Amino acid sequence: MTTETTIPRPAEEPDDQVVAPAKLPSTARAFFDWVVVIVVALLVAFVVRTFVLAHFVVEGSSMYSTLETGDRVFVNKLSYRLHDPNRGDVVVLHQITGASERDLIKRVIALPGETVEIRNCNVLIDGRLLNEPYLDPNVVTPTNCGGDYSLEGPVPPNHVFVMGDNRGGSQDSRVIGTIDEHNLVGRAFVVFWPQRHWQWL
Repeated sequence: MTTETTIPRPAEEPDDQVVAPAKLPSTARAFFDWVVVIVVALLVAFVVRTFVLAHFVVEGSSMYSTLETGDRVFVNKLSYRLHDPNRGDVVVLHQITGASERDLIKRVIALPGETVEIRNCNVLIDGRLLNEPYLDPNVVTPTNCGGDYSLEGPVPPNHVFVMGDNRGGSQDSRVIGTIDEHNLVGRAFVVFWPQRHWQWL
């Protein structure tokens, strides 16, 4: 009689266990999603508002009839980080006078190195007549253009000479001097409100 020797089988190793993350209730998950969306939106808005785009409300008549009180304009704050100002640009500039600060909106008339002279309401750049189709002939008239003017010397480096489109009702470079390009907030490129005033600048 033979006796069979049996070898006990090793105990089977337990299967790997997978742990599933606990699920948030649907209302909590929806709330969390909205919080993320709002935070991201606020962050994007802050970055855009600080470095890319701003909007300003026009007050006063110095740019009439191109711009009127209450017009809202978008300003590209990146423009002059990418290229120099161009003649004819409508710009927002930051002016500090003593303890007061204010933002003005004007038009670039002359660039660094150019001379400026105004005779009989005509603007001469380096002695040549400047064509200004943006001026309203019903606003800029012989009795409403601010009189004759001559800038002492050329526009300094990294500066621009600006004027309002309402020449007789604008405090601009004829009064406050040329503007350092570092004080240009950006280029106004569109009137977006009120709707009836919508226009590219």
